[in-house]
Amino acid sequence: MKNYNHKHKIDKNLIPLIDKIHNKIIGFDNKEIIHKNGLLHSAVSVFIFDKRKNNLMLQKRSLKKYHSPLLWTNTSCSHPTKYESILEAAHRCLNNEMGFDCHLEYKFFFNYYEKFDNGIIENEIDYVFIGYSEKNPNINYEEVDNWKWISLKELLKDIYIFPHIYTVWLKIILKNYIHKLKIK
Repeated sequence: MKNYNHKHKIDKNLIPLIDKIHNKIIGFDNKEIIHKNGLLHSAVSVFIFDKRKNNLMLQKRSLKKYHSPLLWTNTSCSHPTKYESILEAAHRCLNNEMGFDCHLEYKFFFNYYEKFDNGIIENEIDYVFIGYSEKNPNINYEEVDNWKWISLKELLKDIYIFPHIYTVWLKIILKNYIHKLKIK
């Protein structure tokens, strides 16, 4: 497994601010300030599938998360930090949340804006990656409450029936961009 340590100490609370016109980093700020003010920033979403059945590994977010606690979402998700690339952030969050790493392939990005009941505002450019693994995760309970494998057909049906138990960004990706995941 590749080590994603950097010569600089990672401050996971200092994340990139993005220019809306050119989609470029224009600075860095504290995660709390960014989410309080709804500033445009980077995020990563990772989708891990098994090769045999093309089931998706979902995680249920920890109760300790500052928004969307105990909601089901894609395999892992986070923000890049000041001294890492988008791809490095995707690997770091997969390893940190689910306890394993694998080859990841960038697929697309999208922007979403959402105000949460607790005052948090997500205004993200979310970079989406996919990977394949047969491993069961070793979840980090600070980040993840539970996990499961599920087929996309079953997931879409469940989201239709119980939309309130899934994260906003997962529903956006599956509704608008499922064709861009290009699953094998």
